Amino acid sequence: MYPYQSYTSMLHGMPQMWPTPCPAAPSAGIDCLSRAHVEFANHIRMLWEQHVAWTRLAIVSIVFGLPDTQATVARLLQNAPDMGAALKPFYGQQAADTYAGLIKAHLTIAAELVQAAKAKDTAQTNDARTRWYANADQFIDFLDRTIYRFPKEEFRKMFYHHLAMTEAEAVTMLSGDYAASIKQYDQIEREALEMANLISHAIIRQFPQVFTPGIRR
Repeated sequence: MYPYQSYTSMLHGMPQMWPTPCPAAPSAGIDCLSRAHVEFANHIRMLWEQHVAWTRLAIVSIVFGLPDTQATVARLLQNAPDMGAALKPFYGQQAADTYAGLIKAHLTIAAELVQAAKAKDTAQTNDARTRWYANADQFIDFLDRTIYRFPKEEFRKMFYHHLAMTEAEAVTMLSGDYAASIKQYDQIEREALEMANLISHAIIRQFPQVFTPGIRR
């Protein structure tokens, strides 16, 4: 049985992301995806959508010194255990905890980088950036070790671009170029969903018996 609850109600009104789900016993050759496939892929996309949306809200709060900064950063950090929980049914608690820890570090360092950039502290900004990319390599290596035939180098290219765009999103906001910051976010959002697809599709390929009706392993 598929381990996640349905997210149909949460996705109501959103553009259709996938083809029509398969019936319980699809005919040979039918071009469709199982309900489990659709729901899992949409769940991972939702987590990455939250990842970049709450990152932007945290950037706004930090840049403008808003009173909601602490609460916003706390909600951002909740994305880490949420993402870890998505891996737990497939790889176990230890892998989920490792994944969550790497994501939490990624988010924490991002906040430090924005704070250093706001303070115009070049040394601290460079230090945070160096640690951010080192964490990215650890994150990518973990996915590669954990998920069978994970597209490591394709994901690395996208994740590095994600870091560069997120920093640019903050820098343009700090400089008062709000239109440019919004354009950066639009690109960040699209790429985050593409990264989500790489992760979910690799997991689905590794566990076809969970996602495709009639397959047994």
